[in-house]
Amino acid sequence: MMQHSANGLRPFEVSVYNREVREALKENQSHEIYGDHWADVQHRDVMAPDAAEAYRLATERYPADQGFVVEQLVQSEH
Repeated sequence: MMQHSANGLRPFEVSVYNREVREALKENQSHEIYGDHWADVQHRDVMAPDAAEAYRLATERYPADQGFVVEQLVQSEH
């Protein structure tokens, strides 16, 4: 990520995967909505004022009730 703090926002990196996709692949099937790549951890960037808000934004975008798991959230050094 090559973003810098602006307007009080800081860059965070979210590591997320989809539990349902992983389970489907174990059964040699694909998820009906999400691609197989969601079985692997995906890294996404979030700009937020703090870690709590970054987590809230991540879980809003990748909801647990749709199988998403936020594995890690770290503030970026950039």
